[in-house]
Amino acid sequence: MKLVFAGTPEPALPALEALIASRHEVAAVVTRPDAPAGRGRKLVASPVAQLAEEAGIEVLKPVRPREPEFLARLAEIAPDCCPVVAYGALLPKAALDIPRFGWVNLHFSLLPAWRGAAPVQHAVLAGDEITGASTFLIEEGLDTGPVYGTVTETVRFDDTSGDLLERLSRSGARLLAATMDGLDAGDLTPLPQSIDGVSLAPKISVEDARVDWAVPALRIDRVVRGCTPAPGAWTLFRGERLKLGPVRLAVGRAELAPGEIEVVKNTVRVGTGSHEVELGEVQPQGKKRMAAADWARGSRLEPGERLGA
Repeated sequence: MKLVFAGTPEPALPALEALIASRHEVAAVVTRPDAPAGRGRKLVASPVAQLAEEAGIEVLKPVRPREPEFLARLAEIAPDCCPVVAYGALLPKAALDIPRFGWVNLHFSLLPAWRGAAPVQHAVLAGDEITGASTFLIEEGLDTGPVYGTVTETVRFDDTSGDLLERLSRSGARLLAATMDGLDAGDLTPLPQSIDGVSLAPKISVEDARVDWAVPALRIDRVVRGCTPAPGAWTLFRGERLKLGPVRLAVGRAELAPGEIEVVKNTVRVGTGSHEVELGEVQPQGKKRMAAADWARGSRLEPGERLGA
């Protein structure tokens, strides 16, 4: 089949690589326009655009996919199907109607669970033990289309959303390639999503990533892991933002008040609404990430000091 792939960030790369290596022709790639990045804020092409250019594939960068010039070029290419992974823009009906097999999205959840922009983060936040990826036919609703196939993935106790997304991007890439094969062979029929088990996964904001030390330690652990690497969990210390890496649940103690800090040898403990947690890496404002013990020594903590104040 002739394909036009739509995607933008790094997690879309395994899928694009799998399709390039498949028996199908990737005729073009659709991605978001170049965006400012780095300290110099220079315009940089998306990871998908960079890979496509290296492979000699045409790259389309519409500001909005309803632009007449983009729609005309897509119709001229006449793809059989448009596989999508984290493209980042809503597709109008005029675009959806061009390929004969439609646009098939690889979504990183077991639909209808976690429809929306941040399915992996919400799976970690919710403490899900099993998640996965789904391929489905895009409709005008939010991740509501019929499903072609799924793969499952165990959520490990120490997974960050970045860890989990990395695994799902690779297993999902194989699923997307297999879905293209099935469509080409004519033996794949999508099944409507269940009306039960629907949950939503809106984008996680910076404020959502702020740690509330009054909640139980297990909830804090999930918030930090779910917001790693983006947008990054954080708290306040002496009025400045302190970013937090994954924490560990302490064993056998519940003596510190929520947010209260205690340093014992090379361990930095913080009180929560239940038992304490041990900090891993932290990043003070304007500085590099460092071990919590090194941060504590440099900060010269005073008795009774708290995070979050």
